[in-house]
Amino acid sequence: MSEVHCQKVLKMYQMTENEIIKNTALFVRESLKDAEGGHDWYHIQRVRNLALHIGEKEKCDLFVVELAALLHDIADYKFNDGDENAGPEKAADFLGNLGVNKEITKHVVEIIRHISFKGGNNGSPVESVEFKVVQDADRLDAIGAIGIARTFNYGGFRNRALYDPDILPEKNHTKKSYMNSTAPTINHFYEKLLLLKDRMNTKTAKNIAEKRHAIMENFLDEFFKEWEGSY
Repeated sequence: MSEVHCQKVLKMYQMTENEIIKNTALFVRESLKDAEGGHDWYHIQRVRNLALHIGEKEKCDLFVVELAALLHDIADYKFNDGDENAGPEKAADFLGNLGVNKEITKHVVEIIRHISFKGGNNGSPVESVEFKVVQDADRLDAIGAIGIARTFNYGGFRNRALYDPDILPEKNHTKKSYMNSTAPTINHFYEKLLLLKDRMNTKTAKNIAEKRHAIMENFLDEFFKEWEGSY
C-alpha cells in the first residue's frame, strides 16, 4: 500500500482496529512475496497465530500483539545488509501512514527493534507483556520440526555446510560475531535453538517449547548417528 493511498483512506474515515490489521496483513504479505522460505508470509502467519494464542492466556493488548507479530520481520536485518533500523523504520512509516495511535506505534516498533536473538546475551529495555508474548511466538517458530526445516532452508539460502566436525559451535557469541557468523548449519542448534526453551518468557510458551525442544534433540541424535555411519 502506497503512502498516497494511505493518506486518501485516512481522509475518508478513521480505520477501526480490524481494518488496520487487515491492511497490515495485506501490506506484509505483498512485501514478503519473494522472501526466503524461513522468513516468508507463512512464518508471519505462524508467529501471528502463536502470539494470539499466548496473548489470550496472558490477558494483554492483542491489538499490539497482532500488529507486532505481523510486522516483526518486515525488513529483517539479515536480508538488509545488517541494517537493524530497516525493520523498525519501515513499520513506523507504515503505521504512521495508517494513522495508528502514536503510543501504539511506538510500542509495536520497540517490540520489533528488540525481538531478535542476535547472540542471546543482549538484554532488552522492553518489559511489556506484549513484547514477551511476541518474542515467545517468534522463538517457538524457530524450534521443533518447523524450526529444523527453517534452519536448513536458511543454511541452503546462504550456501552453508550442513556440518563440519572441525568447526565447533561458538558458545560465547557477541552480537557482532553472531550476526557475521558463516558457521555450518548444525552449529546453529547449539548456538541458538537449543537455548531457546529456557529463554521463553511465558508459561504457555514454556509448555509448548518442551515438546519442540525434544523434537530437535531427537533429530540431532539421529543426525550424528547417520553422520558416523550407524545402520
